[in-house]
Formats: sequence, C-alpha cells, structure tokens
Amino acid sequence: QVQLAESGGGSAQAAGSLRISCVASEGSFSRNCMGWFRQVPGKEREGVAGISPKGYYTYYDGSVKGRFTVSRDNAKNTVYLQMNSLRPEDTAMYYCAAARKSSCSYRWDSPETYDSWGQGTQVTVSS
Repeated sequence: QVQLAESGGGSAQAAGSLRISCVASEGSFSRNCMGWFRQVPGKEREGVAGISPKGYYTYYDGSVKGRFTVSRDNAKNTVYLQMNSLRPEDTAMYYCAAARKSSCSYRWDSPETYDSWGQGTQVTVSS
C-alpha cells in the first residue's frame, strides 16, 4: 500500500479558493489512479475528483465540475486539488486515495476502488 499525507486544508470565505495536496510515500505513485473524496459527519464518503496515472484523464463529480481541478506531479509524488468558487456546502474532511490500476474511469468515485487512504485535511467554507 501507498502511504498518503494530505495538507493545505483550512478556512475560506465563500467564492474563495484553496489548494490541497497529497504526497505519496513511494515511487510507484505514477502507476496509481488517484482520487479525492470528502466526508461530513453522518454522511457517506463521496468522490469529488479522480485522475489517471499519467494525468491524461480526469473525472469530477457534478457538484464540483467547473470549480475544482485535479492535477498531479509524478516527479514529486503529489496530487493536487485546486478548489475555486468555494461554497459552504464544500465544507468537509477531504481525503486522497490511491488505487493500483491502469484504468481509472470505472467506479472512480467509489471508495471501494481504492487501496490506500490519507488521514484527511479539513476544509471549512463560511458564507
């Protein structure tokens, strides 16, 4: 399994921006599909964005499409989530996840697809 560590969470005003990052512990990072999920207390973890191993393909939940951008830098073993036009409903704990597979589109937004998870970083958006 890959060890993952998120950072960059915090507080923002509505319509503001934040960028969160996730660093992987090992060199096989470039062979992993990566996903960003979020969770609020009492609700299931939901997929926000996904990205293929070399970054050629990206996937977004409809609620964030056009506002969030997922990217990766395989030389730095890092995946990013740029969040713009933030809304109070984006408030959640955000997790990155890794899946050792080459085809990422199938069930990219299902937590069961992923083998490794970070500890999460809190994002709070105020109105």
